[in-house]
Amino acid sequence: MKILFSPPYIDDDISQEIIETLKSGWITTGPKVRDLELLSAQYVGLEKTICVNSWTSGAALVFKWLGIGAGDEVIIPAYTYSATALAVMHAGAKIVMVDVLDDFTIDPEEIRKKITPNTKAVVAVDIAGWPCDYNAINAVLNTSDVRKNFKPGSEVQQQFGRPILISDAAHSLGAEFNGKPAAQASDITIFSLHAVKNVTTAEGGIICLNLPDPFSDAEVWKWMKLNSLNGQTKDAFTKTQLGGWKYDIVSDGLKINMPDLCAALGLAQLRKYPELLLPERHRVLNIYMDFFSKKEWAVLPPVEDAVRKSSYHLFPLRIKDITEEQRDLIIHKVALSGVATNVHFIPLPMLTLFKNMGFQIDDFPKTYHNYSHEISLPIYPQLEDEECFYVVNQIEKAYREIKNLD
Repeated sequence: MKILFSPPYIDDDISQEIIETLKSGWITTGPKVRDLELLSAQYVGLEKTICVNSWTSGAALVFKWLGIGAGDEVIIPAYTYSATALAVMHAGAKIVMVDVLDDFTIDPEEIRKKITPNTKAVVAVDIAGWPCDYNAINAVLNTSDVRKNFKPGSEVQQQFGRPILISDAAHSLGAEFNGKPAAQASDITIFSLHAVKNVTTAEGGIICLNLPDPFSDAEVWKWMKLNSLNGQTKDAFTKTQLGGWKYDIVSDGLKINMPDLCAALGLAQLRKYPELLLPERHRVLNIYMDFFSKKEWAVLPPVEDAVRKSSYHLFPLRIKDITEEQRDLIIHKVALSGVATNVHFIPLPMLTLFKNMGFQIDDFPKTYHNYSHEISLPIYPQLEDEECFYVVNQIEKAYREIKNLD
């Protein structure tokens, strides 16, 4: 049996949406992007969202709007994908890494310890679909000491009067916090729509605005739309309308717009997501949870508590009492059986770029512990029950072999 790790969900409805877009004669930013923005805003219960061509470019746009640059600090977890840190670097700001909790998410107490007057943003990363503790993080960012010591470097930062909370929600479209879509728990949420995500546009991202007073989400949306397309006052679709050719460039914007051809894929998937794709991911998760809950050597991932509910993007199984090398051997043995697994993530301080910047994994013990014991199992709607049972049995077989239990 051969089981891929995360193939995209493509059915006839999705294919038809893409074909219709191709036949329309319009494949770059236009009506499909507009429809995806409207539908995604409705799904997360917010007024405005902006489609861009990746999570990373979305973060770059947000940092540009905030005016973050040299001399500023942005706090991120050591346990995340490199894009979280690279976005900070491209803005010219200083990366401040902190450790995570046992549930993989950023530690609010470590955020409190690392905040300085130069801290302009905290990027909290939802891992595997599991939201961060946004109540605790917001409490830290809104303390009187943090507000009093905050040194704004732009008009936008002045209006916030504190570090902004950005959710790196690359994994968590569909997650809930306090009984609401998790995108309502931070100031700005950025989703990834990369090919392996719960909803995909092949490449893409969505910025969700949930700004406090005195900001107008509608006005900020206008700024971000303008600056996602070279600071141009009209997009290409608008310019093609009769007599609509004339435009102006009014800011040093980026070129990070999402094309309609990509939006068509995401639009068709998002329509199916609440009633089909998300429940099917939950089905797969339940099979895994039932199996591994009976194994004393398995550590189950967080899925739901009184405040949070996962989007089931990954199944990050952790295995007790093994080394990193034994974990890698399990992955190898499972691969020989035809099952593709993965690891999320190699911590930033273990990557050459960040090691050369002076970061050391020894400074982030919980990050390393989680990483060295973690194996991400396949979880997607197309998996049949029989395939799920095959996956878990191959994991157990490999574990028993490396522990010499047979």
